Formats: sequence, C-alpha cells, structure tokens
Amino acid sequence: MTQYPEFALSVRQPWAWAIIHAGKDIENRSWQAVNHGLKRRGRIAIHAAKGMTRDEYEEASDWIRRCGARCPRAADLLRGGIIGTVEVVDVVSESESPWFFGARGLVLQNPKPCKFIPVVGQLGYFRWNRADPSIVPDPAKWMKDVTPLPQSM
Repeated sequence: MTQYPEFALSVRQPWAWAIIHAGKDIENRSWQAVNHGLKRRGRIAIHAAKGMTRDEYEEASDWIRRCGARCPRAADLLRGGIIGTVEVVDVVSESESPWFFGARGLVLQNPKPCKFIPVVGQLGYFRWNRADPSIVPDPAKWMKDVTPLPQSM
C-alpha cells in the first residue's frame, strides 16, 4: 500500500495540475497565509480544490502555456481530491521562477502523481481523510465547451 503524507494543501485547478505535471515549482500564497502555518517543510499531498471558474481556468491556462506546457481541457481536470505529492523545501518572497507572482511562494520539488483520491479540502495545510466519491463534482457546462490555447512555440 502506498504511504501518503499526513498533510495536504488545497490548490485550485489548473494550478494543482501544473504542480504535479507541468513543472510549477512555486505555489504562490499571501503573506498572511504563509504566516498562518504555511512554513511547513517536507512532503505534502496536493489537493485539487472543487472550485474553478472559467476566468480562473483561462488566466491560469494562459500562464501555463507561457511557461511551456499545455493545460488539459477544463473538463479533464480532476477536482475534489488528492492528485499527487510534492516536497515543500522553502518559503520565499522573491524568485526567478516564471511561476512566482505572489507575495510569498512555497518552493516545491519532486512532484509525484498518484491515483485520484476523493477528499474534502480545507484552507491552509490540513490533515486529510478519504471521502466518498460522490463529493467529486461533475464538470460544469462551460468546462465541456472550453478548449485550451495551443502550447507556445
């Protein structure tokens, strides 16, 4: 049986996907969020939050494209559960990473995808428990209609 970290961090899609699959090595957080317990180091689970608006998807998809990856279709992004693990190795207030744009950034390394595990998310780090698969939301109508922009050349 695979051993998973005790703590998870909920991240909205498609940013959670980018952490696990596209080399996103910084998770941006506000100064207040970092000061409220986000100084943890070590391996954590990445929880893909249930929520994702069309504007969030389009803005993030464009950023991901500019960083050299192609974001999946909105309808194909898993939401409402654990999608992988990553190591948090530092918290910074500036970075050369193209993924950095926040007041603070959690520096991430060694992402590992996992089989999707339904989990109810929380703000900040949280101890997670497997949930019933019924909590996983179906894609909204707009998610089925949106095609991501092609990868930049």
